[in-house]
Amino acid sequence: MSHRPNDDPAAPLDDVSDPPDARSRGAAWRELPLLLVIALAIAIVLKTFVVQAFFIPSPSMEPALQRGDRVLVCRFCYRATDIQRGHVIVFADPAPGAAAERGLVGGLLHWLGEGIGVAQPEQEDFIKRVIGLPGDVIELRVGDLYRNGERVDEPYLHPDRDTRSYGPVTVPDGMLFVLGDNRLRSGDSRVPPEQGGVGFVPVDDVIGRAFVIVWPSGRWGGL
Repeated sequence: MSHRPNDDPAAPLDDVSDPPDARSRGAAWRELPLLLVIALAIAIVLKTFVVQAFFIPSPSMEPALQRGDRVLVCRFCYRATDIQRGHVIVFADPAPGAAAERGLVGGLLHWLGEGIGVAQPEQEDFIKRVIGLPGDVIELRVGDLYRNGERVDEPYLHPDRDTRSYGPVTVPDGMLFVLGDNRLRSGDSRVPPEQGGVGFVPVDDVIGRAFVIVWPSGRWGGL
């Protein structure tokens, strides 16, 4: 009596392992935690050393920057070049308050959210235009800017001009003098921190230079 091959108990069994598609899906799930860790590490490096998104919270830089705009801030720019007059910079709050308690995970997620511009900073940062460098003598005469005795043309100013006079003052060593483009609605170097301004800004507090608007899409463009 003849036997079919599969009736032979010594014959090899059919392969009953997972099909290739199932094995691929399983490998992908096992690799997911590693990919997430790599993505997180890249995000941390980018936010810390390269570029950061910044949300414009007020009208103090209109018309160049509108409330709600998101700009990218180059964090490494001033490692290669010096801060220059006319640059739009982001800098740390000169009088920071107590940080909210979020826990390790919540704090990390909030920190990353700040980096992509979807969360407000833990401590308020400011964005203004550099007007004076250390040693510069700054004066406003009926709203016109004079630097070291020479009048400075400012085409970026808001149409509603601030005609108040100020100064002259000399910018101290290690400090910057900054102003908003919308000077009627800007707390800047004309006003000390305890009165709602920022006073002179330490160079070490500069986070980076704002160089491009990325949102909303209709306002995309360089600064």
